[in-house]
Amino acid sequence: MAKNQHEFDLLTLQRISSSKSIIRLLFVGISCITLLPEMDLSQLTISTERLLIRPFTLDDIEASYQMNLDAEVSKYTGDGGVVSKQEIERRITEDVLGDYTKHGFGRLVVELKATQEFIGFTGLKYIPELNEVDLGYRLMSQHWGKGYATESAKAAIELGFEKLGLKSIIATVLPDNQGSIKVLNKLNFQFEKEIEEEGESVHLYRLK
Repeated sequence: MAKNQHEFDLLTLQRISSSKSIIRLLFVGISCITLLPEMDLSQLTISTERLLIRPFTLDDIEASYQMNLDAEVSKYTGDGGVVSKQEIERRITEDVLGDYTKHGFGRLVVELKATQEFIGFTGLKYIPELNEVDLGYRLMSQHWGKGYATESAKAAIELGFEKLGLKSIIATVLPDNQGSIKVLNKLNFQFEKEIEEEGESVHLYRLK
């Protein structure tokens, strides 16, 4: 991606002394360099009242695949719905685990504390095309309507502001996805504008 005064690259360096500890350097144009705090991936594990939120592992491929088979879940995701298990493995290995390595954060598994059951994901993702950090969440449909999306997203937001030092977080949603819009409203996101994402018009919300 070509760089100018409005764009930045988020680069990471793995410390030789620890496989978990990541130093992230933020380059803003060519005029400013800011050293961000170290991020130990163990800090991405969060406990809430009912949920355990943790980094993805390859053990989560099957559960993620089963979630993606649910047409109700994929109705508003904009990622093509049902895909092969091999594609799910690629997404987790390259995209999610890759984000941990590059940025020190990414989407996170959501489990029920009581049963250790995988129920979906939540978390933050750096979107280079928008130069923004995005909040995303997806739950298995049998767990909708129980407040888990709001509970897990709130924890991810606190991680972003308190540990990552973010100044704002965005979320994009299809205009007819009323369930997700209600969650964003509960989290105090404000509608900002309409943009095009993967060929579809979506609404962009922001929290500062």
